[in-house]
Amino acid sequence: MIRCIAIDDEPLALKQITGYIKKTPFLELVGECESALHAMDFLGQTEVDLMYVDINMPDLSGMDFVKTLENPPGIVFITAYSEYALEGFRVDAIDYLLKPISYTDFLKSANKVRIWYEKQHVKKEELKSDKNFLFIKSDYKILRINFDDIKYIEGMSEYIKIHVTNSKPVVTLLSMKAIEEQLPSDKFMRVHRSYIISLSKISVIERNRIIFDGNIYIPVSDQYKANFQKYIDKNFLS
Repeated sequence: MIRCIAIDDEPLALKQITGYIKKTPFLELVGECESALHAMDFLGQTEVDLMYVDINMPDLSGMDFVKTLENPPGIVFITAYSEYALEGFRVDAIDYLLKPISYTDFLKSANKVRIWYEKQHVKKEELKSDKNFLFIKSDYKILRINFDDIKYIEGMSEYIKIHVTNSKPVVTLLSMKAIEEQLPSDKFMRVHRSYIISLSKISVIERNRIIFDGNIYIPVSDQYKANFQKYIDKNFLS
């Protein structure tokens, strides 16, 4: 099931979208919000896979709201104005629904969402976890990657690039969330929306940046800074 929330300041529009979500077998409604500010608070407490977001809302528009999120779930924008479509896709929206919305249009969009979701959650044979390594599917091959060989992982939209020692990076169709869930938390840490680093490979930290190979600078974003600082403090010798 794809866990969804609907965000719309118009009660009737919100009722329609939540009704459509409940009607669709592979979608699960986990929350409904009447403002972007309410949604921001909700996301901090609940795991969400997908947001149906109205663009035109007071105080904080749906578009601006999405831009504030460091690691947003999937997005389907909803609006009465077609001119927002291009901007929606610039922030990696899965789809765009134009009001008034029929259930046929909603279901067609939901099927796009399902394809996106399946890509994000790869089948077990494509990603298998063990204590010391992963199997990753890349270029029609299944590669074994030892945890000890991973330096850092870089997110690139629907793909990730796994940087390893003594070899070229491995690129695979996978989300950062999916790979993060398979990595041991005592060995790896997410420090940015687009980066997961191997804790054992850290040698230099400078101005909230982790330096790899002398010239690769990985930023530690505000969202992950507190957790990273706890790790540093725990291992700091004063």
